Amino acid sequence: MLEPNYTAPAEFVLVGFTDFLPLRITLFVVFLVVYMLTVSGNLGLIILINTDRSLRNPMYYFLSNLAFLDICYSTTIAPQMLANFVASKKRISFQGCALQMLSFACCVDAECLVLAAMAYDRYAAVRQPLLYSARMTPRFCLGLVLLAYASGSTTSLVHVSLAFRLSYCGSNVVDHFFCDIPPLLALSCVDTHINQLLLFALCGFIQSSTFAVIFISYACILHTVLLMKSSGGRSKAFSTCTPHLLAVALFYGTLLFMYLRPAASYSLALDKGIAVFYTVVFPMFNPIIYSFRNKDVKNALKKLLEKEWIFR
Repeated sequence: MLEPNYTAPAEFVLVGFTDFLPLRITLFVVFLVVYMLTVSGNLGLIILINTDRSLRNPMYYFLSNLAFLDICYSTTIAPQMLANFVASKKRISFQGCALQMLSFACCVDAECLVLAAMAYDRYAAVRQPLLYSARMTPRFCLGLVLLAYASGSTTSLVHVSLAFRLSYCGSNVVDHFFCDIPPLLALSCVDTHINQLLLFALCGFIQSSTFAVIFISYACILHTVLLMKSSGGRSKAFSTCTPHLLAVALFYGTLLFMYLRPAASYSLALDKGIAVFYTVVFPMFNPIIYSFRNKDVKNALKKLLEKEWIFR
């Protein structure tokens, strides 16, 4: 039940990064370019995967969903952040704050599960290639993706519903550039122990369990690769796994640091710097990471460009 002294502010004020106008304008230009590259790069990857027949396999199916999630959670954060760089008053409505938190938490949790599904896909391809087609069926892959979205939606609803039932009877100034859970809990004038416990438990379960799946999958892959007699086979296995490992290291490194710490150790200034990396910058890197050394993607892009050139 709601507390009897429940108060809901009409809006929150996002502190952002700085009040120095020239720096805000510079950051606006930089992050506008980053956001445009993020959307165009990930959207291009989705289009490429869905139009080229050679990329219609489980690995690229998961990759297209990863690109979609990157677009979604970058779009959840970046437009509001860009608007606040040039606005005189950096405000977000109470409902807008709740929606932003809900969308962001859902996408991040879903991305953890998609990354775990991609690791399992690589395990199945390298460890038991003869059974790969029978195991990674379209129905099974669809089930993994639906599980990712359903889990992300459920956990985000828990966090948001509890966070926005709290009393905010003091300041409405959020010391962050978006409505994240820890800085919002810091504004409440009631006990947030349950919120912090659930944040640690739910985020910990999703991030730790998916990280365990990834770690075990790649431990088995490494064992299999080291037993291969063919240097060509080892090289091919490593080339298909390296981009995913790099993306996992960047994504999980920041998430584990951000959300699996005791509340007393939070430093909002440090957290803002780390958060801008995984919310705005990291989604831009994924198309580069997965395309730079991927011959299939480069060949598909080359064919698409040649087709466009012929039609002109």
